[in-house]
Amino acid sequence: MAASSNSSLSGSSVSSVYSEPRSPRELPKSPDTQASLQFPQTDAEEYQPPIWKSYLYQLQQEAPRPKRIICPREVENRPKYYGREFHGIISREQADELLGGVEGAYILRESQRQPGCYTLALRFGNQTLNYRLFHDGKHFVGEKRFESIHDLVTDGLITLYIETKAAEYISKMTTNPIYEHIGYATLLREKVSRRLSRSKNEPRKTNVTHEEHTAVEKISSLVRRAALTHNDNHFNYEKTHNFKVHTFRGPHWCEYCANFMWGLIAQGVRCSDCGLNVHKQCSKHVPNDCQPDLKRIKKVYCCDLTTLVKAHNTQRPMVVDICIREIEARGLKSEGLYRVSGFTEHIEDVKMAFDRDGEKADISANVYPDINIITGALKLYFRDLPIPVITYDTYSKFIDAAKISNADERLEAVHEVLMLLPPAHYETLRYLMIHLKKVTMNEKDNFMNAENLGIVFGPTLMRPPEDSTLTTLHDMRYQKLIVQILIENEDVLF
Repeated sequence: MAASSNSSLSGSSVSSVYSEPRSPRELPKSPDTQASLQFPQTDAEEYQPPIWKSYLYQLQQEAPRPKRIICPREVENRPKYYGREFHGIISREQADELLGGVEGAYILRESQRQPGCYTLALRFGNQTLNYRLFHDGKHFVGEKRFESIHDLVTDGLITLYIETKAAEYISKMTTNPIYEHIGYATLLREKVSRRLSRSKNEPRKTNVTHEEHTAVEKISSLVRRAALTHNDNHFNYEKTHNFKVHTFRGPHWCEYCANFMWGLIAQGVRCSDCGLNVHKQCSKHVPNDCQPDLKRIKKVYCCDLTTLVKAHNTQRPMVVDICIREIEARGLKSEGLYRVSGFTEHIEDVKMAFDRDGEKADISANVYPDINIITGALKLYFRDLPIPVITYDTYSKFIDAAKISNADERLEAVHEVLMLLPPAHYETLRYLMIHLKKVTMNEKDNFMNAENLGIVFGPTLMRPPEDSTLTTLHDMRYQKLIVQILIENEDVLF
């Protein structure tokens, strides 16, 4: 193996390699010009676009092209997923000779020392680099999987060339980001903010109107974030970005450092909640200021709590608000409230209604006369949260607090742990405890006191981080006690 690592060939990445730029949002019309974000025409003159840095794009265009060296003879036992570039069992020296010192030339060979193992021999930087080659339906030498050997070599040559020519530049990409300092026009911010915001006193619609949807489509996640940041009606909960490795179709620039995202596939990461596109190394420096986009939130149930409230610009999940309003309007005196279960099929219907219609979901008595269906839907929402209302991070601290024998010290410990909850989780828990306190005030009719509600809501609001039945059974009495304490002391703790 030559003095090159697999990670160099498959680590960082690009978009369409030698393709022409497609749109102002993605790429400048030439490497020397600046790219601009697309906006509605009425705002175009007021917007000052960021300067997308073209240096890495220029390097990608200069990278050596792959040159396949075809074997002149038919090779026996050639794997069906390799082409004529496969030369059978040959030595490194023979491979080096076949490549002929041509930059970008490559062949595939079977190892002499380890028959059945295959190697990519690639000419780069006046030397032959050898990489162990794998196939599991796709070709790879590292993390990235390719449909063809040609694509793998193309991506590898770009990566090797850029990392050789611009190693120091890449290491300093995050030192002067555009993310916080980009010069958005104030007027544009105000216009976008008006499109995205709602008055706190108005009911918020789940679906964006056609006009708003078009406006959002035409602005980048960066400008959307800037607009919402300046929106006084926006509930300022901190939220981390949900970055996932992404393959960009067409050239793209990093929205953190403004540099080109190079490679054929997996060029960077995209936030699945707000659409922010950045280099993988830049993602570590992006602040926890994700502003989820409604069109990316596919459902209400099973969605992260903070993501949902930020997407809908509400203090709490609207499921919680709507269900509690309905329960308090017609169910506080219902016997066994929250203890008695509704029909599972009807509860699933309510879940589907919220996922489909959002705030427009009809859960009135005309549709669901049994209030236990609504309480069941609310409990199901809490159970379906990927991170419980009482988060995994705070679970053990709450359990430890519940074990304290002195009542005053226990209450103080619970209060301290409450302060560690994420703001959206804290607000949701606070609102729920106020509601459950009202339920206990009707105990003579519904027969539900704080202890009974603690039994119901303990395992619903808090779950141990490890999926252990034994731990869950052991902690049930402490879960019950925590919820009981929160209900009985909601006016003190919150």
